[in-house]
Amino acid sequence: VGVKESHQMTIFRIIAAILHLGNLEIQGERDNEACSVSSEDEHLKNFCGLLGVEHSQMQHWLCHRK
Repeated sequence: VGVKESHQMTIFRIIAAILHLGNLEIQGERDNEACSVSSEDEHLKNFCGLLGVEHSQMQHWLCHRK
């Protein structure tokens, strides 16, 4: 396709992160008015590791609208 190898690895990392994000287990709380993600979720750890984002921040902002 003509994509440089360094760019290919970045693309693969982003795709892998998206796939892990799709496998997160989000638990509904308070009659599904709120939610939470387990801090032990392996998919969240992999997602954060692949994208280089802080685990606790991602765990918080996946469940809050603002």
